[in-house]
Amino acid sequence: MTAKKILVLLAHPASSGFGRALGAAYCERARAAGHELRVVTLQALGFDPLLHEGYKVAQPLEPDLLELQQSILWAEHLVFVYPIWWGSLPALLKGLLDRVLLPGFAFRYEEGDRLPKKLLAGRSAQLVMTMDSPPWYYRWIARAPGLHEMKTATLELCGIAPVKWTMIGPVIGSSDAQRARWLAEVARLALAVPQAKHRRR
Repeated sequence: MTAKKILVLLAHPASSGFGRALGAAYCERARAAGHELRVVTLQALGFDPLLHEGYKVAQPLEPDLLELQQSILWAEHLVFVYPIWWGSLPALLKGLLDRVLLPGFAFRYEEGDRLPKKLLAGRSAQLVMTMDSPPWYYRWIARAPGLHEMKTATLELCGIAPVKWTMIGPVIGSSDAQRARWLAEVARLALAVPQAKHRRR
């Protein structure tokens, strides 16, 4: 297995919880496998999550967001660990994506093209989503809106592919034994980092 540069984004707004434990399990196994890691805890970043004027007016990036952009460019693989709330992303993660994945950095529209140029090609991603609903219900009944929002409408649109995903749940009422199995499952993901589909820019 080839060692990779991996950026892990812990995107639960709370300072503790099972999502943090999942992230820690992944990081421990990834470092043991020889991968080079950068870990970002969204709750610790200082930034305004609101894109006040859309993309019509350039909104200066805070130092933490500028540093995060450099980490995204550095990375070969991105790992997002986040909860599914009301079927979608927590507001903090959505705000981060709005502020960081900007025109000229993540994508660029060119004259004559209906779809944007993918500026983050050459990177793969892994989504680890926790939820209190059974994953089968979220995927087949609710139609997994938070998964499609991240995988198709965001990361793949910017050129990040493949985007793998793992659904963990229902977390509420889960036993210690079940949580141990989930921790082991997420740790194993660090041993199967996919190869990006496209060259880096």
